[in-house]
Amino acid sequence: MVSSPHEAMHRIFQQYPTLFSGVSEVLGIDFPTPASVTVLPNDLTETSPVERRVDTLLRLDPEDGEPLLLAVEAQSGKNPDKPASWAYYASYLLNKYRLQPLLLVVCQDRATAEWAAREVSFGPRQWPLLTLRPLVAGPHNMPVITEPAEVRKDLALATLSAITHATHPDAGAILKSMTTVLRDTPQNIADPIIELIAQGLGKHPAAHLWRKLVAVDLSFYKSFISEEIRDEGRAQGRAEGRAEDILDILEVRGIDIPEAVRERVTDCDDPEILRHWHRRAVTAPTAEEIFEDE
Repeated sequence: MVSSPHEAMHRIFQQYPTLFSGVSEVLGIDFPTPASVTVLPNDLTETSPVERRVDTLLRLDPEDGEPLLLAVEAQSGKNPDKPASWAYYASYLLNKYRLQPLLLVVCQDRATAEWAAREVSFGPRQWPLLTLRPLVAGPHNMPVITEPAEVRKDLALATLSAITHATHPDAGAILKSMTTVLRDTPQNIADPIIELIAQGLGKHPAAHLWRKLVAVDLSFYKSFISEEIRDEGRAQGRAEGRAEDILDILEVRGIDIPEAVRERVTDCDDPEILRHWHRRAVTAPTAEEIFEDE
């Protein structure tokens, strides 16, 4: 099974290390385009038993100027303990690598993004010792990309945008623009994008739409996630067909089908239960009685 949106929101920066250039441009922050990017170990554990891991850690090396460290954190909700952890990451990275650290927090909902973007000061009120000031990427500032031409300009940024806009009203148009472009994209490039978006959408309703689009629009791709999506689509199709058969039998027999029964049948995706209801539909005197003997 695919992992959570948390993984996709930071792993995309490992898959496309230059993505931060596009994100920083969207955020209006002027960072030079790195000449090279290195994915560094994310383990920030010290010799003490306390284990600390940043989600993704990159070293950005521009052609001119000093390199910097980019720590990417995926955040799914408000957590009052996080700012202190992030401050620890920053000071630890500065001490370990002797390079200036930068924190980017990626969110999927506006409330979490606004919370993460707050400046947090540590130390006495009269004389704060340090101030945490993360960069934040989320649905409040990532572009809504619904045109294939815009997707083609920067596939990595478009992928991150699709993930951060998992609950956007135009999620369907956003995802359709992705599959339109991916149809003409080499498989070795398209496959990780398909997987990242599937991970990133998690259990949001848009995830079901993405799986249907992949099964139909990208049916010629062969990867773990695309095969999994197609298998789920075929299973869902069989379940829907069985549910329709049950309702058809009852209707042909002249049995009244209350709305509650219709919804229970069409909402079920368990093949064994549907098979049992199908057999009962042939002889049950009322629609409700197909649910007996469960």
